[in-house]
Amino acid sequence: MRIVVFSKVLKEKDIPYIQSLFDALFDQEITTYVYGPYLEQITGKIKFKKDVGVFEGYMDFAVKKFNFFITLGGDGTILEALTHIRDNDVPVLGINLGRLGFLASIEKKHIELAIQSLKQGRYQLDERRMIYLESNFPLFGNTRFALNDFTLHKRDTSSMIIIHTFINGAYLNSYWADGIIVATPTGSTGYSLSCGGPIIFPQSGNFVVTPVAPHNLNVRPIVISDDSVISFEIEGRTENFLCTLDSRFETITSAHQLAVRKNNFTATLVQPPDIGFMETIRNKLTWGIDSRN
Repeated sequence: MRIVVFSKVLKEKDIPYIQSLFDALFDQEITTYVYGPYLEQITGKIKFKKDVGVFEGYMDFAVKKFNFFITLGGDGTILEALTHIRDNDVPVLGINLGRLGFLASIEKKHIELAIQSLKQGRYQLDERRMIYLESNFPLFGNTRFALNDFTLHKRDTSSMIIIHTFINGAYLNSYWADGIIVATPTGSTGYSLSCGGPIIFPQSGNFVVTPVAPHNLNVRPIVISDDSVISFEIEGRTENFLCTLDSRFETITSAHQLAVRKNNFTATLVQPPDIGFMETIRNKLTWGIDSRN
């Protein structure tokens, strides 16, 4: 078995947990590669019982076969890892060193058990659909996809913007707002949720269109099939606007014509066999808990 350990920033408080991860990988005789920039950070601070390889990025898949990605951090770390994995269909096991962590489902105190389960095949694979961006001008290079959401936002001004929105070519609405979100079911528990959008089950096959601070209070989030193509024209008092895919962003103008649709490939998450989506949202959102007691 070959795995890649991926993370962005080493925090001193996390060193004991990271050490336990590498110890567990060695004990289970798992061949380990580490993302190059992260390896530079942990060298000298983590003791390796066995030499590790270096993972440089997407091109490594052309010469090596990897079975899993293990991410250390929060959900943002998983989102960045997917920009390296792309269409290679390598499952991601997220170890939560961050805060809430809807996607990074393994708590740091369970690292050793998670690695044992991975080696023994005691896990379930959770396939998640993604969103793809089409544009009349180049945007986001070779990573024009997102697991969570696509957004359009105002930039450098307090004035709202107007986003003319179409579904499969038919006019839906002109949103007078600070912005708009198109979220996947995975992203429905993120930014969209904080703007009043609904929670969507992962396999429901939908997109959620959620306005950000709309001028018209009777404009509400809507749920549509992810077989739809949603297109946009944007205007405002300034020249520049903000377009995002997950945590990545680009500056655009009113000359950009944008459309989003279902991505051609999916992301695969590794989940413990006893934890499903309902358990995750109950625990992360503290449902059923009376905070008064």
